[in-house]
Amino acid sequence: MRKHSKKFASFTLWLASAAVVCVSAAALTAVAAKNPSAPGIFLADKGKFTIQVDGQTVAHEEFEIAPAGAGWVAKGTTEIKVPQTTPSTVTGTLTLQSDGTPISYEWTSQAEKTNGAHILFANGIAKVTLEMQGARPFEQDMSFNTPLVAILDNNLYHQYAILARLYDWQKRGQQTFPVLIPQELTPGSITVEATGEASVAGKNYEGLRATTSDLEVLLYLNKEHRLERVEVPSAKVSIVRE
Repeated sequence: MRKHSKKFASFTLWLASAAVVCVSAAALTAVAAKNPSAPGIFLADKGKFTIQVDGQTVAHEEFEIAPAGAGWVAKGTTEIKVPQTTPSTVTGTLTLQSDGTPISYEWTSQAEKTNGAHILFANGIAKVTLEMQGARPFEQDMSFNTPLVAILDNNLYHQYAILARLYDWQKRGQQTFPVLIPQELTPGSITVEATGEASVAGKNYEGLRATTSDLEVLLYLNKEHRLERVEVPSAKVSIVRE
């Protein structure tokens, strides 16, 4: 059991998080005024994922991606129960413009302590306010060379569904996006590439490979490019829609 817990712990850098945030009407109104006719890249979606490590269920994530005013809101909650560890809950809410540009993001993590953060995005700059239980709030600015940043936080796999919508399926080929892992306060980049038709566990999907400098994540989508399954081969992690 100890070996399994260590394996899971090593992968939590790419599992869930974040709190429920209310999008201000003023923020969405500003987006609408700036880009009133944006066609949008998203489809409404709602569901639940089962998260397994080496065949053992360790977490469940419930999520919803829905329109809100002139933009979109993607929010999810993951409950993690790993043997010999304290159960934890992570929640996150991401507000987006219709083209996928982030407006704000909030996360909370509840285990022995409650931690969280609020992030505002504007002109390629992320303004982070981190709130750790028992400590003073910490503020930090992070700069990107574009306002279009992919958010892929720990333990929130529905955010890969957003990444799949950011990918230009007409263009295809390799496409690289700046990425932010909010719980880690870690910026970086991720390269995404369509891999064609794939069959997994007796079902047929459209494949998408996402890679960083040290991790490969395989996404499996239906014909409408809705996320159905995620595999992380190196960590023996599978995330399957229920």
